[in-house]
Parts: sequence; structure tokens; C-alpha cells
Amino acid sequence: MKPETISLLCRPGSHEPLRLVSMPGADGLFQEELVCARTNERFIIRDGIPVLVDDVKVTGFNKRYQGIYNRVAGLYDMGIKLAGYLLGKSEKDFRREYLSELSLKEGDRILDVSVGTGGSLHFLPSNIIFYGLDLSWGMLKKCQKNLKRWKLDAELVLGNAEDIPFQDESFDAVLHVGGINAFNDRGKAITEMIRVAKPGTKIIIVDETLKLMNSVKWIPAVKKWLHEYRDRFAAPTDLVPRDMKEVQVKELARGNLYCLTFIKPWQDLIATTK
Repeated sequence: MKPETISLLCRPGSHEPLRLVSMPGADGLFQEELVCARTNERFIIRDGIPVLVDDVKVTGFNKRYQGIYNRVAGLYDMGIKLAGYLLGKSEKDFRREYLSELSLKEGDRILDVSVGTGGSLHFLPSNIIFYGLDLSWGMLKKCQKNLKRWKLDAELVLGNAEDIPFQDESFDAVLHVGGINAFNDRGKAITEMIRVAKPGTKIIIVDETLKLMNSVKWIPAVKKWLHEYRDRFAAPTDLVPRDMKEVQVKELARGNLYCLTFIKPWQDLIATTK
């Protein structure tokens, strides 16, 4: 792991710094771990990916969809391409619709919350520093394979979007595509994205609209979702703190996705919502 990455990571919840240590494993070989100095809590690094979430604490919608994404990770990229085709757009076209909202310069750090298999990274400039967070181990492993195939570099972390394990004001851009409609606590996830963004940073949130869900409501699981949680399939502007600037919503992919954008102001964040 890069020293810069270690300096940005923190203990989930308390946001205390972590340090990298090498410890002997059961096989006698040394393995790296991240340790919180105050609590002595240890977080393993698995296949180069820090595991900064306690799986026991993953519950509700988060647990359900963690399992789903673990199971479909191998087919996810094919599914995205097929969905784009059915919507009349290539993956490149629909991803560039929301990525055009970003204004990045060389050396900027961007965090992709719910990075999935890394599809957004494939269409971003190569001169930025990319970090990806996801709650699904299967998706992160597929992302690793994609990065190797694309000959791209990124720092990946297993963690919860509602408790992002990065220090305050670490990123020049924060992006989330797909998933927030099904988070346990969407408001907390938005607050966390704001916390890790630098002042003046644009935050972009994209997910499915009611139009898209209605088009597939013949699927029993979707029909049940619509019956119980219909209000979730709209941009969560009511959960954006009142002092955020330039709050805007636009439709993407022929109205099948929404794109919510806003800018973190330079003054201290006031933790209130509309």
C-alpha cells in the first residue's frame, strides 16, 4: 500500500488514524495489518485491499445487497453493457453523461463510493489518483481484475458508504453511481461523502429513477420494492444539507437515471437538512 493511502485511512466511526504493521501469521509468514493506536483494533489487508468494515455490523438492506453483488460480480460488467444497449446508449455514452460533471486536474484525488467493478475509472483521465470503496468483496476482486486488464492503478478499500474509512477533507471529487437507493441510511451516506470531500468539492450521486423501475416491475422483487419503497427512486435532495451549494438534478439515459450534484461550501458544514 502507498504511504499516502495509509495516511488517508482511518478507523470507521471514530476516524482515528491507522498505522501499518507487519505481524506473523499462523503460517509463520509476516502479513501487513492496519492498527488503531488507541484501541489496538486491527484490520487485515487481504489481497492488497484493506478490510475496514465489521461484517457483523452489516445489516438490513446493506447486508442483502452485499450478498447479491457478491454473487453477480462476475456477470456485472456484461449486465451493464446490456442495460446500456436496452436504453439506447453504449456504456461509454451513459458513463460520460455523469462524468462530464467532474472538473479534474492532474494529481486530483477522487473517491468512487460503491466503485463496483471500476467502470467509471475506465473513462476518467489517467493523471488523477483514484480511490474506490465498496461493501462487496466480490465486486472489488472483479475491479482488481479489470484494473489489471486496463493497465490502470487505483487504491481499493472494503468499507461501508455510511461509515467511510477515510479522513476528513481527503478528496477533490466524490462520486457515487448506483446503490444509494437501497442503502440503510441514505442521509448518513451523503453526510459521509461530504465529510471526506475538500471544501469546494463537487459531489455526484447517480441511481435509478422510478421510470426505470416501472419498466421492469414485472419482476416480482422489483414489484415488491416499488410497493414498499417507491419514494426511494428519486434524487434524495431532501437529504442534502441546506448549506450545500448549487444543488442540481438532471436526468440521464433518457430519464432512467438521475444525477444529483452539489458543492461542499468553504465554510464549516452545518449538519442540518431541509
